[in-house]
Amino acid sequence: MLTYITRRVLYSIPVLILSTFLSFTFVSLAGDPLGQLRLQRGMSPETLNNLKHQYHLDQPIPVRYWYWVQDVFLHKLGNSLVTLQPIWPDIQRTMGHTLQVVLTAELLALVLGVTVGIFSAIRQYSVFDYFFTSVSFLGLAMPVFWLALLLQVLFVDIYLKWNIRIFYTSGLNSPHGTAWSLDRLQHIALPVMTLCIISFALYSRYMRASMLDVLNTDYVRTARAKGLPEWRVVMGHVFRNALIPITTVAALNIGAVFGGAIITETIFTLDGIGYYFIGRLQALDIYAVMAYLLVTAVIIIVFNLIADILYGFLDPRIRYD
Repeated sequence: MLTYITRRVLYSIPVLILSTFLSFTFVSLAGDPLGQLRLQRGMSPETLNNLKHQYHLDQPIPVRYWYWVQDVFLHKLGNSLVTLQPIWPDIQRTMGHTLQVVLTAELLALVLGVTVGIFSAIRQYSVFDYFFTSVSFLGLAMPVFWLALLLQVLFVDIYLKWNIRIFYTSGLNSPHGTAWSLDRLQHIALPVMTLCIISFALYSRYMRASMLDVLNTDYVRTARAKGLPEWRVVMGHVFRNALIPITTVAALNIGAVFGGAIITETIFTLDGIGYYFIGRLQALDIYAVMAYLLVTAVIIIVFNLIADILYGFLDPRIRYD
């Protein structure tokens, strides 16, 4: 197992280098990274030239990329080209907020999606199955931005009609709110609901299909022929093997959820890393944008590695050579 993990990590390094280099190149060619500073009153040409030299903007892109890699390891992602302040504190703050929303949404979606998928497969073509099949198809068909706006309008309308504050429709928390206070939960409820509904639709459909595939295998029919109770057949023989495709889907979905979080955080004006990314991208803050892309790429690689490791626990037939 240790050899396999080491090999996968080594394989991921060139992928990470190539992806970050391409991203750095495209972002660098998008415009003038000092454009925001040029608009500031009192900014002299000498100051701009000094900043250009200090941040290596007068060098070719490959050289600038190498300096950026050094900043990643030596200076915790370096400094912003707009605020001239360290990037790492902003990444720490915004990533914590995003992880709170994304992990809560994913956990709820997995629990609900797997549970509904199991019961839909066991009760195939029942009213329960038809109902949640329709709900899942609706969730898969809805764009993230449309669902977020729909929930936002719905709860604003409830507040205006009955003057009842169930959930907040923007912001992260009130001035005195804490990480897991009722106030914070009221602020993140709608973003969590948005991401949860989309992921729930995906997980429930995959779990249902996976369960149906395993339910029709020979060893399941043999287990039933031996007289095992149905719950033991389902949980002991079907459920564990049916989880293998869900493991893959869940790991790959992390990247998609982070992509959806950019839109969700923008609509709900959450101080998350997606909202931070949009602001830095609009300002052409190259190093801040690259910090977001690097963190996201590492998260995707890590979750894919976790999925590969979980395969061995879910299916003993899988061996890592």
